[in-house]
Amino acid sequence: MKKLIRNWVVMGAMSAMAVSPAIAEDQAEQEISPGEAELAELLEGRVAGEPVRCLRESQHRGVRIIDDTAMVFRSGRTVYVNRTNTPQFLDEFDLPVFRKFGTALCERDQVEMRNRLANGSFPGPIILLGEFVPYTKEES
Repeated sequence: MKKLIRNWVVMGAMSAMAVSPAIAEDQAEQEISPGEAELAELLEGRVAGEPVRCLRESQHRGVRIIDDTAMVFRSGRTVYVNRTNTPQFLDEFDLPVFRKFGTALCERDQVEMRNRLANGSFPGPIILLGEFVPYTKEES
């Protein structure tokens, strides 16, 4: 009986050691990515508003791409964050080519990401825009 209990204890310890790397991997995945950290820093002191489906031309003149995370558009005191359907294709060194279906930039419009090092001549992945979430600076 003592031998059986000792075997169970040894088996339990071995199982725990085998599971430990999996737990460490899960914790590493929960850590914030560099892109999310950059976005959080950009949005510090800002309050999220109701998402909008489209931005007028005057609201999307400048775009900032945050690697593997989002596209950010500035309009005065407000920044609009767009989390695309495939953020893994967002690279700050790529050139976005917007394919709009009107004068406004809207949810579900297409953006082709072209390689800047190739002068944008090589087609890249096409992503779809999501909702635009406005973030406005809090009044001091």
